[in-house]
Amino acid sequence: MSDSLDIRVGQGFDVHPFSSDPERALILGGVTFPDAVGLEGHSDADVVAHALTDAILGAAGLGDIGSFFPDTDEAFKGADSISLLSQAISHVASAGWSVLNADVTVILDAPKLAPHRDEMCRRLEAVVGAPVSIKGKRTEGIAGLAGGAQAHAVALLIRHQKKDPS
Repeated sequence: MSDSLDIRVGQGFDVHPFSSDPERALILGGVTFPDAVGLEGHSDADVVAHALTDAILGAAGLGDIGSFFPDTDEAFKGADSISLLSQAISHVASAGWSVLNADVTVILDAPKLAPHRDEMCRRLEAVVGAPVSIKGKRTEGIAGLAGGAQAHAVALLIRHQKKDPS
């Protein structure tokens, strides 16, 4: 009996506008950014975790974040998106997949990601079980993009399968 190897790539995207609630925290990649305007959303609005969750679920052929954690379900109101990512990883693992690596681009004018990037990567890698890289980009003054934060993610998954010798 020999092994076969399946490799898939998934792409994820998420966007949330800035919140008008001064008490709302900005959370990106599971890290709270002090003294920053938070994002509006049903959960904690972590665009990084949401985009990464979509990329991983998509690569495994399991749908998207809304399939598992709909924003119409009060159970997920204010939810910790890192916990949701962890649950998604469990579903992916149950389907026989594991993440090889992931890459996330965050589009946000302020605050700067660089001071928190290593912590974000560590937090995500601990949940995903694979390397996660994060890049920050600015909107360069394009007004339509500056009203919140966006994240784009790509994830590479692998699955080993035993081939039937017959």
